[in-house]
Amino acid sequence: MEDKEFEKLSVTEREAEEQLTEHVSEISAQAVEDNEKPLDKNVKLMSPSRMVARRFFRSRLSIVGLIMLISLFLFSWVGPFVYDNWGETETDYTGAIEYSAIEMDGGYVQIIETNNGINMLAKPSAEHILGTDEQGMDIFTRLMYGGRLSLTISFLAVFLTSAIGIVMGGLAGFYGGVTDNIIMRICDVLICLPTLPLMLIIGTVLDANNVPQQYYIYLLMGLLSIFSWPGMARLVRGQILFLREQEYMVAAEAMGYSSMRRIFKHLIPNILPQILVSMTLSLGSMILYESTLSYLNLGVRIPYASWGTMVEVISRRSDILQNNFNVWGPSGICIIIAVLGFNFIGDGLRDALDPKQRR
Repeated sequence: MEDKEFEKLSVTEREAEEQLTEHVSEISAQAVEDNEKPLDKNVKLMSPSRMVARRFFRSRLSIVGLIMLISLFLFSWVGPFVYDNWGETETDYTGAIEYSAIEMDGGYVQIIETNNGINMLAKPSAEHILGTDEQGMDIFTRLMYGGRLSLTISFLAVFLTSAIGIVMGGLAGFYGGVTDNIIMRICDVLICLPTLPLMLIIGTVLDANNVPQQYYIYLLMGLLSIFSWPGMARLVRGQILFLREQEYMVAAEAMGYSSMRRIFKHLIPNILPQILVSMTLSLGSMILYESTLSYLNLGVRIPYASWGTMVEVISRRSDILQNNFNVWGPSGICIIIAVLGFNFIGDGLRDALDPKQRR
């Protein structure tokens, strides 16, 4: 009896082992079959650039910033081709001629023309969408041309500042020692200089030497770029001090690459995300600088337009500040939109390029 039960138990265990073996074989066969399938059918690979773009466009503020800047660029560069009723420096002489009487010696009275028929400070209408300024020039047209100048100068100033800062910071971080000390002491001196009073002094010197007024803003923004590169240089230097001891830099040195190649081909590309974010955030500051210089009558002079020049009128005419918002308000709104747009994009890039962000 016991022998039969033992034999029955052995048969049951043997069947269980066979079933387990068959199950393991099926799992192994399925695993082999899955491994033989092409990876692109099961795994969707995403490139780093596409991953950054996905994180960037996922941010609503980034989208809003892009819409703001694209709208301003289309308005400034395409707008003059659509709305070409008036030129940037064209004056509207369709206003009524006003006269004033001046009493002379001997009881004589002299009648003179006061505005020569200039249609100044006109209200918004079909002829002038935003009205005219105190010179009788179309505000809407000048707003478009002023945007061209303000945005162009800001971009050029930021690129010049970044170029100088990348070169100086790269040399300081890579070589260290005496080179690093000299460049950093130059940075300390430039940071201590009061930028705005210095611009006022330089503007006075340019005016005293009869420099053409249309070149004022270009010279001043160029000088501002020369004084503003220490921030970028410090950023680049700090990143390079960290990266220069990495394994791939040791390998590049062992392969005999030159110092310039190691700096600009291996180090700088690895800190490019931080550089792009810094440049984007600096664009808003440069637009404010340009507007401030123009407001202080150190930038573009009338009859040429910039957003800062169009706001500057309120410093001379308090009546326009109180009664004619259409003269200075639109340019101030454009400045706000541009600065906010660049800051939104900079914040979006900073989050998108952060490797710690969720995918």
